[in-house]
Amino acid sequence: QVQLVESGGGLVQAGGSLRLSCATSGRTFSTDAMGWFRQAPGKEREFVAAISWSGGSTYYADSVKGRFTISRDNAKNTVYLQMNSLKSEETAVYYCAAAEAGKFAYYSASHYYYNRYYDYWGQGTQVTVSS
Repeated sequence: QVQLVESGGGLVQAGGSLRLSCATSGRTFSTDAMGWFRQAPGKEREFVAAISWSGGSTYYADSVKGRFTISRDNAKNTVYLQMNSLKSEETAVYYCAAAEAGKFAYYSASHYYYNRYYDYWGQGTQVTVSS
């Protein structure tokens, strides 16, 4: 089993920055692609960003391109999401997700964008952007 714990959320003014972290524990060698999703009140969970196991490939929702950066440090079993120029409409609970090892080796890039292909989820961290 793999456990994911997010941190770094909080309250920030519009235009500000936050850095989220997702620490993995347990059978960490079992993880492959990792991603960040978010869910605002009354809305469906949506894709934000994802990264391949090696970190060589990254994927972003169009709405965050150029402002958010996903990265990972496999030695520390941690994935990061640097969020800059935050907007009030990005207020949401942000979730970290991980896929089983080797899974995405058989998937095309499009699979990174869909939450149903991830196997493990964190509890989420609240990000509130005030206008």
